[in-house]
Amino acid sequence: MAKALARYFSFVFHGLLAVILIAASGVALASGQALRLDVLPWTGFTLNCMVFIGSLFGLAIVVLAFRRQLPALFFVWALAVAVLMLKGYLFSSYYFEPGDLGLALFAMAAALVAIAGAWFQMRAAFQIQKRY
Repeated sequence: MAKALARYFSFVFHGLLAVILIAASGVALASGQALRLDVLPWTGFTLNCMVFIGSLFGLAIVVLAFRRQLPALFFVWALAVAVLMLKGYLFSSYYFEPGDLGLALFAMAAALVAIAGAWFQMRAAFQIQKRY
């Protein structure tokens, strides 16, 4: 039961993250304005493009993993998202405004739980393939 909840949480977390980032970067690309996401290593137009293309790729991965296709790629995606969050928030020159630390800790914890859900999804998909 807990494994199933972790898997569904992982789908919801990464699906919502991808949709929100597609919308934000799409608006930024359409308006010609640059996003300002200090936790990511890119800036300016490159950041807009990387976030938009990466989020489209992430949404496609979530859909494929939900259909039990390419679950290993979903695990790699979840791991990459968590690494970028941890690196950006903890191991960079990013500084927190008052009240931002709690939200960042919540997002990092959610990304770590989503890694567990992606792992369980990958294991479940491989076990189904072994049976047939």
